[in-house]
Amino acid sequence: MGEVSAPVLPPHRTLTEYYRQGQKSGFLRQIFDRTAIDYDRIEWLMAFGTGAKYRREALLRAGLKPGMKMLDVAAGTGAVSREALAVLGEPRQILGLDPSAGMLAQLVASVPIRVLRATGEQLPLAEASFDFLSVGYALRHMSDLSAALSEFHRVLKPGGTVCLLEITAPQRPLARALARAYFRGVVPLLTRLAARDSKTPLLWKYYWDTIDACIPPARVVKAMEQAGFADVKHHVEIGIFSEYTGRRP
Repeated sequence: MGEVSAPVLPPHRTLTEYYRQGQKSGFLRQIFDRTAIDYDRIEWLMAFGTGAKYRREALLRAGLKPGMKMLDVAAGTGAVSREALAVLGEPRQILGLDPSAGMLAQLVASVPIRVLRATGEQLPLAEASFDFLSVGYALRHMSDLSAALSEFHRVLKPGGTVCLLEITAPQRPLARALARAYFRGVVPLLTRLAARDSKTPLLWKYYWDTIDACIPPARVVKAMEQAGFADVKHHVEIGIFSEYTGRRP
């Protein structure tokens, strides 16, 4: 008998304000292609310029070291790849992968690494190819976490590490309300003032809505374990930045 696939695990419910059932991937490709020129600027403003330092520290906490071969899934404009390069010191050791041509164009303009246009759910890469795999704030943008995690496990070498960075909505009502006010109020205002593309405010409004609707951390941890990862851990910084790590046995 053939191998039984894991049930589909969407990271959140269908957000009908933005797309219809089954149209999420197309919506995301279009909006990321259009808004790629604004992404780094808005992210820098949103994080008050602290994002790069945090990403590098998270990669180091997860065990990234010189000599490792790394895959950056959903690499976007290269925010994680850039910090990984600072640790690894060798561009040929990093492959950045993303489904958005617009995002990849921004990446190659600033980070001298190899890139590939593909999705996390279907990695066109050989088994056991990488020592380290990262995803920076993009689990919410995938269609099926079970499929993606299975692919992450497949392309990692035995002993390889996965490091998933994500933003998690605070559980306490007041903290959640403050986060919602910031992401749905302040951030869209910043984008309207600083963006060059008219769709950029919509992207950042969608950004919070995916955070608000995302499955809880415990479910992500369980899905990682079901995909075959060992030593799965969930670490949280300042109550909102989640770091999920695991190892391929």
